[in-house]
Formats: sequence, C-alpha cells, structure tokens
Amino acid sequence: MLRYLTAGESHGRFLLGILEGMPSGLKVDKGTINLELKRRQSGFGRGARMAIEQDTVQVLSGLRKGATIGSPIALLIENKDASIDAMPSITRPRPGHADLAGALKYNTSDIRDILERASARETAIRVAIGGVCRMFLDEFGVRIASHVIEIGGASRDKEMLKKVEECARTGDTLGGICEITAAGLPAGLGSHVSPDRRLDARIAGAMMSIQAIKGVEIGLGFAAARLPGSKVHDEITYDRKGGFSRGSNNAGGIEGGMTNGEPVVVKIAMKPIATLGKPLASVDIKTKKKVTAQVERHDVCAVYAASVVGEAVLAFELANAMSEKFGGDSMDEMKRNYDGYIKQVKSF
Repeated sequence: MLRYLTAGESHGRFLLGILEGMPSGLKVDKGTINLELKRRQSGFGRGARMAIEQDTVQVLSGLRKGATIGSPIALLIENKDASIDAMPSITRPRPGHADLAGALKYNTSDIRDILERASARETAIRVAIGGVCRMFLDEFGVRIASHVIEIGGASRDKEMLKKVEECARTGDTLGGICEITAAGLPAGLGSHVSPDRRLDARIAGAMMSIQAIKGVEIGLGFAAARLPGSKVHDEITYDRKGGFSRGSNNAGGIEGGMTNGEPVVVKIAMKPIATLGKPLASVDIKTKKKVTAQVERHDVCAVYAASVVGEAVLAFELANAMSEKFGGDSMDEMKRNYDGYIKQVKSF
C-alpha cells in the first residue's frame, strides 16, 4: 500500500512530499520528474510566477545509487519566491476561493493564513510524487497521457488561445475540461467488495482533491444517464490469442469498481480561477463593509497544468492499486506476483 503527504505554502521556503510504500529496486530519474514539473508550468494563460519558479526536484531520502531502498522517499522543491512572512495581510475574501470558509474554520482575521496553503502551488510537489509513481507503472507497461478537450467552451487551439487572450485583457479567467487516459492495466485492480476499495471511487476522490476541479467523469460519465443500456454497456468478445475484450470503452476501463482490461479514461472539469483582475464584490471580514475581492498574482487559465496534475494523481492511485494487488517489498517480488497473475488471467 502506498501513501503520501505534502507540506509547504505558496510563498514558503519549499514544498515537501513524502511517499511511503514504494518497493526497493525501482530506478528513479530526477530528470524525468523535472520534465513533468516543466509540463505543469506550460499552457495557455499561465501567470508571471511561472517565470520566477523554475521547478526542480531534490530527493532527500529513500534512494541509494539512484534506486529505491524501501524506505520513505522525501522530495523537495524550493520556492524562489519565498516571501511568506513579508506578504501583506488580507481581509477581502475572493468568491470561489477557500478564503472565507477557511478564515471562519480556522478563526483567523488574516486570509493570508488560508490562501498560502489553499493555493494550487501545492500541486507541484504532487506532480513530483506522481513522477515516481509513473516510473513504477512503466515497469509494468502502464502508460498515462492527457489532453485538453476545451477551454471556456472552445475546443480548437486557436479558439482557446483567443478566449484566453480576451480574458487577459478584460481581467477575467477561464476553466476547461481535460481527459486523462491510462493504458496497459490488467483487469482486476480495485474491488467490488467494499466501498473504500472501489478504484473509480478512489480516482474520483483524487481528482476532486485537485484545486479548482469541480467535476469528474469516468468513461461516458453523465452522458450514460441520457442513453439506453444497449447504447452504453460494452459488449464482451473473446478469442484464444487475445482473451476477453470489448468493442467499445464506454465504461472508461472500470466496471464494478475494478479495471476490466481496457484503458482507464477520466475527464475532469476545472472551474475558472477565483482571482480576477477585475474583482467581484465581497465583504471585508474585519469591517464587514462591502468591498471588491482581493487581487493576487494569478493565472488567467491553468487547464493545461490541471491535466498534468491529473496525470500525477491518477498515477498515484493506479500505483497504489498495483501495489495492493501484487504486493511485495522489492520490484523483483512484485514482478513475479504480477507475472503469475497475468498467466492466471490468460489461462482463465
């Protein structure tokens, strides 16, 4: 079983992640993780901080000679803009952000205490953790990719860019939809026997944990509710060479909380960023007077970044499911268990 923990604030000294449960013998390449971090900083509509933070990962523990040794892996990303104690106090909450709810919950009159951790800056370290998990999945032939389906309702690159540029001029922001796919997974990851072991439930929860994500679909998702069963469910075929397969993948690779051997397909919907250049109406939490919301340095659109973060959290959930199914203390042991299971499935 894998688990992780992150720490750090948007303008703190660093972001820290600890990944526990990875077996020994996995080769970890920092350069590959850094490429994922660079991808997270790309795309239409990114803000000024992307020019400040050139994210690179440091591995503080859990490796020897470039390979895991079974102990927790500690990852660190330094913040170039580490000015948290010098940042001004904030009393004007932004609609759509954690500002007001967090101030009420933690009984603070300075919203800075909330937004520093609520910021999507935290996702950088999750991308680093996901990078390690992707290397683990690579050992079993599992590949993850994503693409942006739309931004602000536009589905073509030129249209997306035009909408982003327009919002940049008017002080607005945009959300969008991404699709993340994982191929090469065997049938049987996850389980139907307990709600907390259903893989689709875990994936949905992981995606919703990404800042600004407001919706998740697996396979057809909501569209399945508008169609008859004969148009939704994927018919099963069999041949001796390939075994069981489907002619379609409306289920998105998961049935009954378990992978069915088809690619896992997940869509996520990201709301527009809550910090607007032309701020909305709000109320000062100290004076209780009507004000405009706080304006912070921000992106106009971060949908491309969200797709990369989505890949990372999917990588963790799939690596965790693989670890549970083929558990072992070393990569060699896990591969033996995996090979034995694949042989069993093929001979079924």
